[in-house]
Amino acid sequence: MNKLKVIFMGTPDFAVSILNALVKVYDVVLVVTQPDKIVGRNHKIEFSPVKKRALELGIEIFQPQNIRHDNDKIFSKEVDIIVTAAYGQIVGTKVLYYPKYHSINVHGSLLPKYRGGSPIQRAIMNGDTETGITIMYMEKGMDSGDILEQEKIIIENNDTSTTLFNKLASLGATMITKTIEKIVNNEITPIKQNENEVTYAPIIQKEEEKIDFDTSAFSINCMIRALANNPGAYFLIDGVHYKVYSSIIEEKNYNEVGKIVNVNKNSFTVSCKKGCITFTDIKPEGKNLMKVSDFLNGKGKSILLIDKYLNN
Repeated sequence: MNKLKVIFMGTPDFAVSILNALVKVYDVVLVVTQPDKIVGRNHKIEFSPVKKRALELGIEIFQPQNIRHDNDKIFSKEVDIIVTAAYGQIVGTKVLYYPKYHSINVHGSLLPKYRGGSPIQRAIMNGDTETGITIMYMEKGMDSGDILEQEKIIIENNDTSTTLFNKLASLGATMITKTIEKIVNNEITPIKQNENEVTYAPIIQKEEEKIDFDTSAFSINCMIRALANNPGAYFLIDGVHYKVYSSIIEEKNYNEVGKIVNVNKNSFTVSCKKGCITFTDIKPEGKNLMKVSDFLNGKGKSILLIDKYLNN
């Protein structure tokens, strides 16, 4: 029996797990991913994680600048289904309806909640206790297609965007081939999304990365976990940016907001509108991430001072 022919569209690490699951079962005839990036002062060319994996697998790669205008490569392929996962471009309906079984998407939220490009980060940032994977038909509207399969997972108190990305990527990989088999065997009844329950997860903007201490320590902790590793949450001390990637919630309340209320050899604590928050690592502007203890052994001892206000 001939293997199902699949075109896969994806770009980041999240999508690599889906690609790995597909190649074990199907004939992936083409991988579509975002164009290479030029990064750093040396203008180094950087491949997407999906491109790196496709090269290892020996699969043909297609990297259009705009897939709505440059898509002849797709129409040159005999394909049964297109699978997308965090591809990063809007795909026109002509492409979506080209395969025999149309096109499906693996999305990191419980749709219709969190349509858009940052569903995993937004779920953590908003303090949600659960999220999941939705596999749905792709339509013209963003993440608006009928739901085919959906599974939930718990968001743990210590989950960051990285750990949750990994958990959801693994879940999506276990779901994708089972879902495709059900589609082929006509064993799924698609479910329309409830438009009254739609929420959106737009890409995180630079201004959202600044910590606002005039809120709860819980909300700040959620924000830091959501932005952990990349791009990182930051605050200002004397106009200089400092990023932090982890934090500890403290219950004690102070009358003033954004003030350093405690400094010891391993950490410092800042007052919030509700509770306070403790940091054990810090990344000064232009420097590497370091432990607070190391920072205090250097310039930090004259910067992290009790009663000093942050974001000034």
